[in-house]
Amino acid sequence: MEYFEPINETSYLSVQNAPVYRKIMRCFYREYEKMHFQLYKEDVLRLMRQDEAFEDYRMEQLLPDLDALVKWKNLTPIQDPGRVYTIADYKNKQYRYTMSEYAVEIERLTVRLENIFLESGNLSTNFFIRMEKGLKRAEEMKGASLKEINEWWGLLQEDFKRLNQNYQDYLRDFYSGRTDQLMKSVEFVMHKDKFIRYLNEFVQELQRYSKRIERILLENMGVVEAEILEKVIQSELDIPHAVLELHGNAEPSIRENVMGKWASLKNWFIDSDGNECESKKVLKITNDVIRSIIQNAALIVQLQNGGISRKDDYRKFLELFLNCGDLKEAHRLSAHVFGVQRIQHFKTLEPREEDSANNSVYQEEPAKFLLKPHTRAYKEKKDKRGFTDKSLEKMAQRDSYLRKLKRQKEIVMHYIRDNRITFSEIDEVISQETRITFLQWITQANMNSGKNGRTEYGQEYHLKRTEGKCVLRCEDGDLVMPAFILEFKGS
Repeated sequence: MEYFEPINETSYLSVQNAPVYRKIMRCFYREYEKMHFQLYKEDVLRLMRQDEAFEDYRMEQLLPDLDALVKWKNLTPIQDPGRVYTIADYKNKQYRYTMSEYAVEIERLTVRLENIFLESGNLSTNFFIRMEKGLKRAEEMKGASLKEINEWWGLLQEDFKRLNQNYQDYLRDFYSGRTDQLMKSVEFVMHKDKFIRYLNEFVQELQRYSKRIERILLENMGVVEAEILEKVIQSELDIPHAVLELHGNAEPSIRENVMGKWASLKNWFIDSDGNECESKKVLKITNDVIRSIIQNAALIVQLQNGGISRKDDYRKFLELFLNCGDLKEAHRLSAHVFGVQRIQHFKTLEPREEDSANNSVYQEEPAKFLLKPHTRAYKEKKDKRGFTDKSLEKMAQRDSYLRKLKRQKEIVMHYIRDNRITFSEIDEVISQETRITFLQWITQANMNSGKNGRTEYGQEYHLKRTEGKCVLRCEDGDLVMPAFILEFKGS
């Protein structure tokens, strides 16, 4: 069983104050047809007062009515920071109102329901071509029957209605926040050519036929307005309508409907009273949409190329290093490429193999890290293997570390003779680890006035300095140092 949610957007059609709400929505819809998608409250009030029934309608009445329509989701408020001139304006937020998608379709339905007995349902696909052919037949309609005139007028208006609805519905999506976000995404670049091609075809078709239709309208305007429109009205009156019969004289309503449709058709293709026709406005809007698509796509490609060019730079650096003649030349190149003037190092949090601060970073194993793409399409793969038991690996590392400490202790104890280490008497070459251990002991003793210290093996000692210097030979070089003596307590 299907469950249907209530449609709150239709609430304004049946509430107590429905005539006022419907009038407001009808003002929005008429402006929407003119591609005025957003209105200020002042614009709405001006349009309302153009009706004699709402001449006394005030702003104090309009504001709660707009709030109600916003609550029912018929209108969407958009704050306009550009109209804030004073602190009072900031506190009293200035809004532009636009119709929701549901509201457009509801108003479109109400208009059709109001005039359903006046319209003939005919479908057409090639509306530009059919409108041109239909207008060319206007001269023939002078001698046609009322039935033929009615059919001719119905087809012409159906094509014109399809023309309006098609461009309004399609271009409206490009002004929505959702589409604007989509146009700025990487995924949109893949489909931009399809949109541009579709819009260009529409522009070309409109440019091709708008001038031709304008010329035909100008040539036949006198005949149509003097004779044909009257016959169209008569053809509509000739059709029996039960509703019209109940309401009495239907001629005023039909005449207003026919004349209004003819005026709309003319204004779509012909400039009037210094105002551009709708076809020119549609051309501008469509070109703006195309320009916006191209600009967004170019920006996205530019951002992507930044990463691509960086990759190319690194590849070029590798080629330069491979072509170096010797290590000295490679060092000079490294100083130039990775110097402090344009440093490009990556910071990682890879754990060190040893905690000793004496070990250089160059003694560590190289760390590997993954560079993740900064795109919406990229999704990191999750490890579904669960936890891994590393107890054996940790135990092996611990045993290796303990063996290393034991071996180092044996080496150091070898140099203690008669409870002392006399550095001037050490003739053999010592390891780097042993030298570091000796220097740590000397440093520890020098840090207190008593010159005493304790080894990591628990032995207490006293540092004594004799005259002169000695040379401590090490695996990585000779160390010239004072002739220190370490005297240990106990046996």
